[in-house]
Amino acid sequence: MSSLTVTLIQTNLHWQNKAANLSMFSDKINSINTKTEIVVLPEMFSTGFIMQPERFAETMDGETVIWMRDIALSKKIILTGSIIIKEYDNYYNRLIWMLPNGECGYYDKRHLFAFANEDHHYKPGSKRLIASVKGWRINLQVCYDLRFPVWARQQLHHSNNNSPVFEYDLLIYTANWPERRSHPWKTLLQARAIENQCFVVGVNRVGNDGNNIYHSGDSMVVSPLGDILYHKTNEEDIFTVTLQKQLLDEVRGRFPFWKDADNFTIINE
Repeated sequence: MSSLTVTLIQTNLHWQNKAANLSMFSDKINSINTKTEIVVLPEMFSTGFIMQPERFAETMDGETVIWMRDIALSKKIILTGSIIIKEYDNYYNRLIWMLPNGECGYYDKRHLFAFANEDHHYKPGSKRLIASVKGWRINLQVCYDLRFPVWARQQLHHSNNNSPVFEYDLLIYTANWPERRSHPWKTLLQARAIENQCFVVGVNRVGNDGNNIYHSGDSMVVSPLGDILYHKTNEEDIFTVTLQKQLLDEVRGRFPFWKDADNFTIINE
């Protein structure tokens, strides 16, 4: 549990062109020369952030999920990012967490972006997904979820010797977050790290989408103290970072703010 290596891919997307996006991401992932354990892609990475799920949705046996399985297996990585999934008569903005053994978990975006009518086209999720890798616990969320701190809030438990057990160590956001609201994006990524005493990784796209909305990227890696370990604006980039568990333990031990936290329960209605 000493370290965890994560690669962020910040890129432009081909609007509503699944084949072009999958080919592009294949090339980018194959170009990674350093050892990595998790590769994070933007929100709706195969299509762009679109409100036409009936045209582009797949099932969990569809082309993109199969592509993710093949890439994860061949590169021996965990691959994650969100795509459009249809189940029965519902559409979901679903983050896929694909393991190198072909198994996967998923998280359906809880907070749908009503400002763009996302709530008119997709069904919200009701459960968080906290994955485990090498003893690290990872909370996986999507874009607009970032604005809702309760959904990300650590819920601490205590072990038999009464030492704290944090719910997670790393918080990942995959996004299509417009440049015009980049200040909240950058500010809230740091806030989530500070208040939850965890590492935060935010991966956003760059460039104009099909609605001529510009995205500046601003993908970031933030330490448990809120320090920015990586930040890239306006350019495509592939960045690999190794997160150290020792730093996490030092911050939590030196600043035991968790002792003063409120107990709470999330009730989904």
